[in-house]
Amino acid sequence: MTVESLEDLLRGLTPQVLGALVRRYGRFEGCEDAVQEAVLAAAVQWPAEGVPGNPRGWLVTVASRRLVDQVRSDHARREREFATADEVVPREVPDTDDTLVLLFLCCHPSLTAASQTALTLRAVGGLTTAEIARAFLVPEATMAARISRAKQRIRAAGSAFALPTGAAREERLRVVLHVLYLVFNEGYTASSGRALHRPDLAHEAIRLTRMVRAQLPEDGEVTGLLALMLLTHARRAARTTPAGDLVPLDEQDRTRWDRALVDEGTELVKGALAGPALGPYRLQAAIAATHAAAPTAEETNWPQVHALYLILERIAPNPMVTLNRAIALAETEGPRAGLALLATLDDDPRMAGHHRLLSVRAHLLEQSGDPAGAHENYRRAAKTTASLAEQRYLESRARRVRP
Repeated sequence: MTVESLEDLLRGLTPQVLGALVRRYGRFEGCEDAVQEAVLAAAVQWPAEGVPGNPRGWLVTVASRRLVDQVRSDHARREREFATADEVVPREVPDTDDTLVLLFLCCHPSLTAASQTALTLRAVGGLTTAEIARAFLVPEATMAARISRAKQRIRAAGSAFALPTGAAREERLRVVLHVLYLVFNEGYTASSGRALHRPDLAHEAIRLTRMVRAQLPEDGEVTGLLALMLLTHARRAARTTPAGDLVPLDEQDRTRWDRALVDEGTELVKGALAGPALGPYRLQAAIAATHAAAPTAEETNWPQVHALYLILERIAPNPMVTLNRAIALAETEGPRAGLALLATLDDDPRMAGHHRLLSVRAHLLEQSGDPAGAHENYRRAAKTTASLAEQRYLESRARRVRP
């Protein structure tokens, strides 16, 4: 078994094993630590000794033993909380997949968005603390403390290991999807650092979203989110030059788009749009599918893109949606119409000095014949972004339009 296939196997088994332990013993924090130790043990032993016939059972057994050892070594307080620790013996585990329950637990409303994301990647994604810290460019000790605080908050909240019901379930599912969306976005366009992409995060977000959809195949928003990720990720190979410089959508070589991902995403969109009550992920996926259907940038159905953004803006108001609608509006009615719409965002504190607003304004000013204004906004945008790839691209644009 290759290193990559072993990592894939362990990441797929991690939430199943953790779910089995938490369902049996109840203590998320202790169980999560024990499972991570079992996964590390497997990563060392299996390459040398071979993968056991029942790898899930092996991990459950080892993690259970680690949990018992942990409990017994923690003296009085742990003994009171785990009075039956000496009776904990590895036994048959129901063959159920609790991944969705774990995702709901990791996205508990008492946690911040950053903690939800980190805990999801650790407990459900199977990433180590060091891997998560590297992905978000923070010291490992900082990420370890964040994850530890998140687990303590969940314990203090007394959350039951079960799916919420009714309106609470729908609300928590929205949080789960939002966390997966954030993970994917960080992987597709890194918010900081030298590289434009972080493929490991994008792949992980897609993998986890596939797992959610496997358990909720009839949910249109889950399907829409997966479709959006696939259609967007399909462009990855065409988004940068061999030197790592950014290539905007309208300049990409579309023959380099991953056709298998485009076809899968397009089929998912068709199914998702057939359902009732369109949601934001289905609409964003429909926009991505419209771009994917165009053989060239010039053949994009911009009126349809703009109409979809209008609907999205009504059901899920967001300055980024308005910004993207301004781009589509400029394509249908000219750059001055797009600039007028952008002006409505100037007083929005969420967009103050945002490099995306500055860069889109620069692009539309360039199209409208104002090189001086475009140059100034490209320069300001380059100074604002923390992504070096975006910074290089914006600086090159500024040089190109310098009066």
